[in-house]
Amino acid sequence: MLELIDVHAYYGESYVLQGISLKVQAGAIVAVLGRNGMGKTTTIRSIMGFTPPRRGKILFKGEDIAGLPSYKIAQKGIGLVPQGRRIFPSLSVEENLTMAARGGGENAWNLDRVHSLFPILKERRKYPGTSLSGGQQQMLSIGRALMTNPELLLMDEPSEGLAPIIVHEVERIIAHLKESGFSILLVEQNLPMALSIADYIYIITKGAVVYECMPEKLKGDAEAQSKYLGVAA
Repeated sequence: MLELIDVHAYYGESYVLQGISLKVQAGAIVAVLGRNGMGKTTTIRSIMGFTPPRRGKILFKGEDIAGLPSYKIAQKGIGLVPQGRRIFPSLSVEENLTMAARGGGENAWNLDRVHSLFPILKERRKYPGTSLSGGQQQMLSIGRALMTNPELLLMDEPSEGLAPIIVHEVERIIAHLKESGFSILLVEQNLPMALSIADYIYIITKGAVVYECMPEKLKGDAEAQSKYLGVAA
């Protein structure tokens, strides 16, 4: 579904991604882990065209999308759940959802389907989007991405700043989306959550992949957890 091949990206002269290569198979959840400032969000930004790579390829269903405008990348079937939710403050909950709507056939994600997954968004549909709690805003952000009817979801820190009980709900939702056929690239700081739902894991340090494995291997590798993620043994 998605493959990054030797991707290099900069912020000005700051060399952030230093040859990232990774793959997301169709129907899989791939987690990207790492400490803060190591290039995880820049990887998402490069895929979406916000920070175009200076070198390397980004293949979506075999087509190199590196350097395309962001709106064209979205139109090709990539949905984004951004870090910090990025709810439009001047729009209601319903407007936040419908402004992103794009057709997707008979089983398309529409308001009714999003409301069935997130009933609270139907109850609060006339409220300003930013009046929701953090967890509800995260649901709104996910719902907004689903309304674009993507094939691949990029999720950047979906558990950030949420209470543990809400993190479990977000985890359940992501697992449900996988069962619905989505491919998901998940950037996440929450190691237990990533280990429980990911099919494969990459760890990024200083803009490069330094470790990759199945979740079961990382669960039993306390040295790698400590070295690359700062998790106490």
